[in-house]
Amino acid sequence: MTARPSTAAELSPGQPEEAVDDLCGIQEAARQLGVTMRTLRFYEDKGLIAPHRDGTARIYSRREIGRMQLILRGKRLGFSIREIKDFLDLYDADPEHHVQISQLIVKVSTRIKHLRRQREAIEQTLEELCSIEKQAEAWLRSHPGTPPPVAHALDGPAVSHGNDHD
Repeated sequence: MTARPSTAAELSPGQPEEAVDDLCGIQEAARQLGVTMRTLRFYEDKGLIAPHRDGTARIYSRREIGRMQLILRGKRLGFSIREIKDFLDLYDADPEHHVQISQLIVKVSTRIKHLRRQREAIEQTLEELCSIEKQAEAWLRSHPGTPPPVAHALDGPAVSHGNDHD
């Protein structure tokens, strides 16, 4: 069980005081976020979160839980750890959040364009696979009991293995 300070004043000097109810140990933070303790330590090692310390115990504030929620959302949306770190750094440096929101718009627009290109490629691949499936099914219906030739089923040219002279 992770140690937890009994009052906000027991946090290390220089740290902002928070209500005790806003503090939790690593196990509780992991449970709240639906991640493992290892995941929390990973993001701490990367410098994205900085839980308070009580000896060796990590104490997570509401701020760190909120940062982790943003990190997990960023990962779910496909942003790299570096991009998420840059965004979080802007959040800390820009109290009015103008720079942060401007950067968010640029990054989100770029991500949307990338995902739309991926969707187009997936749709093209799906169309091609569906066509191959229909061709293979039609071949099986017209040739019951005969194994289909692989090159014909894929409707592509026969593959040469470099021995075309025999």
